[in-house]
Amino acid sequence: MMRAANRWSGGALLSIILASLPPAAQASPATLPAIFPAPVSMTLGDGAITLGRSVTLVVAPGTEPETTALVRQILTRAGVTQITTSTRLPATLDRPAIVLGPDSAAIVREALSRSNAAADDQAEGYTLTTLASGSGCLITLAGHDADGLFHAAQTLRQLLARPSIPALVIRDHPAMPIRGTIEGFYGKPWSMTDRTRHLDFLGQMKANTYVYSPKDDPYARDKWREAYPAQTLTALGTLAARAKANHVNFVYAISPGPSICFSNPADEQALLRKFAALRGIGVHSFYVALDDIEYQKWNCDADKAAFGPSGAEAAGVAQSKLLNAVQADLLKQDPASRPLIMVPTEYYDAKESPYKAALRAHLNPRIVVQWTGTDVVPPAISIPDAKAATKAFGRKTLLWDNYPVNDYASSTGRLLLAPYARREAGLSSELTGILSNPMNQESPSRVAVTGVLAFGWNDKGYDADRTWHYAARDLAGNDSRATDALLELFDTQHLAPTFGSQPWQEQAPRLKALLDHVREVLANGDTAARQKAIAELSRKADALADAPDTIRAGVVDPGFAEQSAPWLDAMQLWGRALQQTAAGLDAADRGNPAATRYFADARRIAAQAAAVQSIPGATRFGGPIRIADGVLDTFIADAPGLIAITARP
Repeated sequence: MMRAANRWSGGALLSIILASLPPAAQASPATLPAIFPAPVSMTLGDGAITLGRSVTLVVAPGTEPETTALVRQILTRAGVTQITTSTRLPATLDRPAIVLGPDSAAIVREALSRSNAAADDQAEGYTLTTLASGSGCLITLAGHDADGLFHAAQTLRQLLARPSIPALVIRDHPAMPIRGTIEGFYGKPWSMTDRTRHLDFLGQMKANTYVYSPKDDPYARDKWREAYPAQTLTALGTLAARAKANHVNFVYAISPGPSICFSNPADEQALLRKFAALRGIGVHSFYVALDDIEYQKWNCDADKAAFGPSGAEAAGVAQSKLLNAVQADLLKQDPASRPLIMVPTEYYDAKESPYKAALRAHLNPRIVVQWTGTDVVPPAISIPDAKAATKAFGRKTLLWDNYPVNDYASSTGRLLLAPYARREAGLSSELTGILSNPMNQESPSRVAVTGVLAFGWNDKGYDADRTWHYAARDLAGNDSRATDALLELFDTQHLAPTFGSQPWQEQAPRLKALLDHVREVLANGDTAARQKAIAELSRKADALADAPDTIRAGVVDPGFAEQSAPWLDAMQLWGRALQQTAAGLDAADRGNPAATRYFADARRIAAQAAAVQSIPGATRFGGPIRIADGVLDTFIADAPGLIAITARP
């Protein structure tokens, strides 16, 4: 017989010992935080830090006042009520101390030295360290430049969302020089409120570029020669200022291609006047869009005289002449100005052509060329694809990624909410950056755009699914119920179409896996297995039906619920139809003739769901809302035939 002392396993004894210890002794171990975009390097140290209510803030010379104000705001939101300022590091860390400034400042170098850390020396780079020491701690935010210090503050914001911060060292910088979005879709442009919120979002995600290029702005395309009304110009100036506050470069794009006469000095001057007016309100980066135009014929007879018969090669020569003149004027106005950006007429492949050869031969090498990949909406982009584009255009290209834009026919009725995927790690070696073309719906666009920005920051450390989940948590303000509800919605909007018949991401993979499992069990399982599968189906139906109300109550950006309203309405109806379907399957499995009524109710509700329409005018193509189409509707239609409906005695 075993002695009593041996009745307990090692794990059980450990549990008893831990339970008898005071709470401080049972503290959870420090864990590596999840930061998005993923940092280049993040290493755990010993111990953890809790700020408490009072901190000392040491601001080094050369720190932008706006970044100092941002850090103060972040600390206040984290529960700090007293911020004492100092000009030197405390000799003894008896309370939390935060050092903020450029890594060239002596006091910042001293703080890094105490933390056994070195500064990151890349553009937009930063080092963030946290050091636990007795009853105090030292947090250092060292920026290699002003942008890097701002990015460090955004990382601090994420760290302080945790109850405690582990001791760690983060050294970080972007993989791609240009990261952001281009509002370049057709249909209803974003409102100024949308753009303001989007610029704040870009700043939080360490993006650095926003291109203003809505196709339906008449003064940027059809009326490009005409001056903006004063009110509109003022609004654009306000946006440029908001972008600057978020360390985002506001780029103004003009689309003169449908009517410009390339050889006409008056048209060239009209374009330069437009840019001068924008420069007067604080815009210093410019873009000429020559996409979606007819380039096989001239808009004026003078171009034929200047460049010869119309054609692809002549168009490349004429466009280069104009763009080179614009680039020269930008440098004349401001020698430190950023390079001009252009999107060519052949933007959607890397095949050799007379047009590309003309650009390669004549276009100023300083000018940045955009490229959308192997197609207008490419299913994937590889390093060899980008190398081919580099060769074709004679320079590394700036990727215009047409995801998650939904302004084309095959995207009708859809929000594109799948993760950003199938872009090869290592593309940063062959691209100057990535700009995402988002949806007409600004707030829902952030789901995919979060992935684009995270990939642009650290393509080799990018994880599509983890970043996708972060986007849901961020929209939900870290509320777990709202996060789960958003992921249910995202799954029903997972399909990513192309211009062809085949999508590049499948529809509702999580839901489809469950429905396929239910079909399989109903076909092959015993009574217990069937009832278990039907119960799982019922829980999923409840989750789909309940998610819209949870999202409306839980998302922190009111724009999300507003802009996705018809999708939430349709999702709730489809969830209710699935609830009735699950009830019908359960009744049929038990031999209850009420199954017929349940299935009839499911068909009726499904018809209502399928009739929900998109918001009129919100997108270029309006129509019925699609929720997990081809998956959910098919299952509900097939369900009555999966179990014979026969009454049992």
